[in-house]
Amino acid sequence: MKKIALITGASSGFGSLFASKLSDTFECIDEYWLVARREEKLKEVAKTVKKTVKILPYDLTDESTIKEIVDELYQSYVQVKMLINCAGFGIYGDFLASNVNAVSGMIDLNCKALTLLTKEVIPFMCYNSRIINVASSAAFLPQKNFAVYAASKSYVLSFTRALNIEVKDLDIYCTAVCPGPADTNFFNIALENETDIPFYKELFMSDASKVVDKAIKDSITKRPVSVYSIPMKTLRIIGKVVPHSLTLRFMD
Repeated sequence: MKKIALITGASSGFGSLFASKLSDTFECIDEYWLVARREEKLKEVAKTVKKTVKILPYDLTDESTIKEIVDELYQSYVQVKMLINCAGFGIYGDFLASNVNAVSGMIDLNCKALTLLTKEVIPFMCYNSRIINVASSAAFLPQKNFAVYAASKSYVLSFTRALNIEVKDLDIYCTAVCPGPADTNFFNIALENETDIPFYKELFMSDASKVVDKAIKDSITKRPVSVYSIPMKTLRIIGKVVPHSLTLRFMD
C-alpha cells in the first residue's frame, strides 16, 4: 500500500518548504498530496518535490472539501505516513476594527479545519506515523493587536499536545511547531491594513527554511513541541513564568 504525506497550506511559506524538504528526508513516502486554494502555486511547488505529487486545490474553510479529501483517501487506497497542517493566516490590528468575515475565516482555518481534517485522517494513518501542526510562538502568551490569531495558535498548541498523548497507543506522534516571525509571506497578509511590522517581531525574524529543518528533526525524534531559535525558546519560558499583564505592557 502506498504511503503518502498530506500537507495543507502547501502553496507557500512553511507548507511549500515541508513539501520540498520531506522528499529529501523520507524515502518511505511514495506520494505527496498538496492542499491549498491556489492551484497554480501548488503546481510550482510540485516541481520541487522529488516524488509523485497529487494536487488538491481546496479551500479548507469549506467543510465539504474535507469530505472530498477523505473520499480521495478511500478511493486511492493509501496510508498516511505524515499529516502536516500548515494552512492558516493571521490578522494584525485592533480587534474592534477587524473585519468580521476575516476573523471568522481565520478561526475556521486555523482551528476548525485543522481539527476536523486531523480527526478524519487519523484512521488512515499507519504505524510510526507523524502529525505536524504549525502553531506559532504567539501561542505562548496573549498579544495585543494579534488577539484572535494568538488565541487560535494557543488552541493548536494545546490540541496537539493533548492529541499526542491520546494517539501514542496507535503509534502516531504529534508535534506542534511554534515559530516566531519568519521570512514567509505571513506579514504581507497579516499587515494588509497596516504599514510596518511591529519592531519586536522584525527584530527576531527567522529563516523559515531552518524552522522547517528543526521541525522535521523534532518530529522524527517524537518531540511534542518544536521551537526554533534562542529568542523564541526564551519567549516560551517568559510565557510560563512572567505574568501576562507584564508582557502585554511591554508589547504595548
